[in-house]
Amino acid sequence: MQEDDLFGPAAAAPPPAPHAGPRPLAETLRPKALNEVVGQDHLLGPEGSLTGMLRRGSLASLILWGPPGVGKTTIARLLADAARLQFKQISAVFSGVADLKKVFEDATRLHRAGKATLLFVDEIHRFNRAQQDAFLPVVEAGTITLIGATTENPSFALNGALLSRAQVFVLRRLDDAAMELLLSRAEAETSETLPLTPTARASLRAMADGDGRALLNMAEQLFALPPEPVLDETALGQLLSRRAALYDRDREEHYNLISALHKSMRGSDPDAALYWLARMFAGGEDPRYIARRVTRFASEDIGLADPQALPQALAAWEAYERLGSPEGEVCIAQAVVYLATAPKSNAVYKAIGAANRAAKETGSLMPPMNILNAPTKLMKNLGYGENYQYDHDTEDGFSGDNYFPEGMGRPDFYRPVERGFEREISKRLAYWTKLRDEKS
Repeated sequence: MQEDDLFGPAAAAPPPAPHAGPRPLAETLRPKALNEVVGQDHLLGPEGSLTGMLRRGSLASLILWGPPGVGKTTIARLLADAARLQFKQISAVFSGVADLKKVFEDATRLHRAGKATLLFVDEIHRFNRAQQDAFLPVVEAGTITLIGATTENPSFALNGALLSRAQVFVLRRLDDAAMELLLSRAEAETSETLPLTPTARASLRAMADGDGRALLNMAEQLFALPPEPVLDETALGQLLSRRAALYDRDREEHYNLISALHKSMRGSDPDAALYWLARMFAGGEDPRYIARRVTRFASEDIGLADPQALPQALAAWEAYERLGSPEGEVCIAQAVVYLATAPKSNAVYKAIGAANRAAKETGSLMPPMNILNAPTKLMKNLGYGENYQYDHDTEDGFSGDNYFPEGMGRPDFYRPVERGFEREISKRLAYWTKLRDEKS
C-alpha cells in the first residue's frame, strides 16, 4: 500500500517558493513521498512504526530524535501530506511565546472548521519548560498533532508532561548503503558522474559521517568540477573538509562515549578502548576529564587484582599535566591499554558499598573497648585498651582480635576474586580465618 492510499488522496504539497538562483542539490532531491526516504526503514518500511500508524489512520503526536541530516523535517512534511493535515512549521530557535500563541489561534480556527493541523517544531528541545508546557492543552484537545524534532536525548531535553503525550521515534544516522543511494540519485538528477575513484567515493561517504544533507552539499561542490582529472582519496581530502564528528561535552554524546570507553576497558578490549578514547580526543574532550575517569576505573573495575593499575592511571594523569596535548594524550592511551589488559575485579568497589550500607544501618556503635586508646588514667580505669593484643608480639603476627562493635557480628564485605593478585590475597584471608577460628 502506498502512502497516498492510506488516508485517501494525499493533500497536495505546496509548490516550492520561487528561487532567485538554482536550488541547492539537497533541496532538489528532497523526497516527494515517504517511500523515497532513505535509511529509516524501521519507521517507514512496510512494517515500520509510522507506516502502521498511517495505515490505521491514527497518527499521534511524535518526537523525532536523531542526528542532523537524516530526514526529520522531510518526514514531518510527508506525514502531514499522507494524513491530509495542514502543515505548519516553526523553529524553537527563532520562535517565542507570541509566535506559539498565533500558531495555536490559527490551529484553533481550523479545528473549528473541521480541519486538522500538524505542527512541526524544529529543535524543540530549545524551548524552555514553560514554552513546552504551552503545547499540552492544544495537544490534549486535538487542536494540533505535534511533531517535534530534536538532536538531543528527549529524556533530558523535554518535559516529562510533554513526553507523556507524544511517542518518541529514533531516527538512525544514515549508513553507507543509504549514503550511496543518495549519491546515485544525485548523479541521476544532474546527469553527471562524480569525478572520484571508488576509494575516494567511499571516503566521501565517510566524510559526511551519516549526514545526508552534508553529503549532498559536498557532492554539489564536486559536480562543479571538470570531469577530469578523477580525484583520488588524497586529492578529495585536500579539496573538502571532513564533517566534524558529533560531540558536545555537556550533552549526551559526552556520556555515551565515556560509557563506551569504560565498558570497553572492563571488557578487556584494548582496541575498542583506544577507538573510543580517540573519538573523545577528536571531539575536543578535556583529557583531564578522561584521566580522572580512567583513574576511577582503576579502582572500581581492577582494584587489587592488579595493584599497579591505580599507580599507572595516576602516572598517566600526572604525565599529561606536565606534557599537555598532544604529547600527554599518549600517556593516557598507555594507561587505557594497561587497564584494559589487566585482570579485573570489582571486589573492593562492592566491599566499600556494603560497608557504607552497614555503617548507615549500625548508627553510632562504639568500637570494642580493647582497641581504644587510653591516654588518661580515667579512661584506663574504665577499661579503654584493656586486653588489647599487639599483633607483632604474637607468634603468627596475627592476634585474631575482634575489631567490630560488640554485638554486631562479623560481616564479610571484601570477597576477592580468583584473578590476578587478588588470588594471593584470597589465600591470605583464608589463612587468617583459619587462625582466627583456632584462637577463638
